[in-house]
Parts: sequence; C-alpha cells; structure tokens
Amino acid sequence: MNRPSVIAIDGAAASGKSTIGSKLARQLGYTYFDTGVMYRAVTWAALQGGVSIEDEAEVTELAESLVIGVTPPTQGDGRQYTVYADGQDVTWAIRQPEVDAAVSPVAAYRGVRRALTQQQRQIAANGRMVMVGRDIGTVVVPDADLKLYIQASVEERARRRYQERQARGESVTYEEILTSMRQRDQIDSHRDYAPLRRADDAIIIDTDGLDINEVMDRIERLLGDFEPASS
Repeated sequence: MNRPSVIAIDGAAASGKSTIGSKLARQLGYTYFDTGVMYRAVTWAALQGGVSIEDEAEVTELAESLVIGVTPPTQGDGRQYTVYADGQDVTWAIRQPEVDAAVSPVAAYRGVRRALTQQQRQIAANGRMVMVGRDIGTVVVPDADLKLYIQASVEERARRRYQERQARGESVTYEEILTSMRQRDQIDSHRDYAPLRRADDAIIIDTDGLDINEVMDRIERLLGDFEPASS
C-alpha cells in the first residue's frame, strides 16, 4: 500500500491534532513531531530568563540560539514526548498557564517563526513523518504528501483543555480557559506572518462529537485511498 512520506496536520489549540498525530505516527511507524512545543520552549525560556515577551528582537535572538530537543517519552507520566531546552527537561513546564498566555505573541514574531521553520523543514526532510502545528501544510512543508486540517468548536476545545488541566491537579476554571483560547485563536489566525489557516488542498476533519477511534477510522479510510501525486 502506498503511504505518504510526510503527513501535515494543522489545527487550532486543543482541536485534537496532537493526540491524532501521535496515534497516527505510532500506527504507521513514523516519527511524530509537534512543532508547537518549539514555540512553547522559546516562550518558557524567555519567561525564565527575564526576556520581555514584547521585545521581538530579544525573543528572536533567543529562538536562534536556544537548543531545543524532542525525543520519545523518557518517563511514564502521560507525556507524548520529552522536550528539552538547552538540555533541561521542560515537557510539563511549557504547558503551564503563564506559557499558554504568552506563546501566541511569541509565535507571531516573524524572526522566531523563520528560525524555527528552518529547523522544522530539516526534520521533515527525513520523511516518514507526521508533523503537527498551525502552519505545516501552508508554510513548513507545503509539498507534504497528505494534509489534514483538524477542527472543533472553541467550546469543545476549551472543555478538553480544562479536563487536561484538572487531571494534572491545576486550579483553573473552564471560563478562564475559554476566554484564553478565544484570544489565542484571534492572534493565531490574524498574525501577519504564517497565520493559522487551512491549506487549499488540506482535508478537513471536524472532531466535534467524535471520539479518537472514530477520527482514526476516517483517517485510515483516507490512507486507504491515498495515491502519490506522481501516479
């Protein structure tokens, strides 16, 4: 059976793209890479280092110098991967509320995106890859063999994120998460450089009301029908 070499999965926060991408990669025996962790790592490093999130030049310089590593899970604590920033395990640190609140402005900086996009393209060039983010099919690998756009209502996405936070013992309300997510959607979809949008040739999968198995069934049917562009 023909298989796409690179599968690009885009979507808004908590749309389900990370869970879907991780599961799909395991099924195919592919490498899973969530590019969003790179922007979170830069944001975390800026906050830890006292770099103003509003200082685009300094944040860009940090993005250009920070050594970010992503490996398979090193601990059985529910993580999908382990993220390192200059050698430090920041897997859960980059999921803290203060990072959530600051990552969209950081990810909107043209210099930051250019620096990280270059690394992401090098990773995708290895093939056998499921790459997840917000501009994978439009900017990072616009020639990806298969592009999926995962969507869900903002209310459903906020509910999912609320449940994740509750499971980690965090004190946060659904209303706080919903407000934050709406703000993030606004920033991500209206930034000047590489905004969140569906690639023209991406296949939309709406996850509202679907469990992960139902979503995976749809994707498996797509893979069954997949034909390389050159055929």
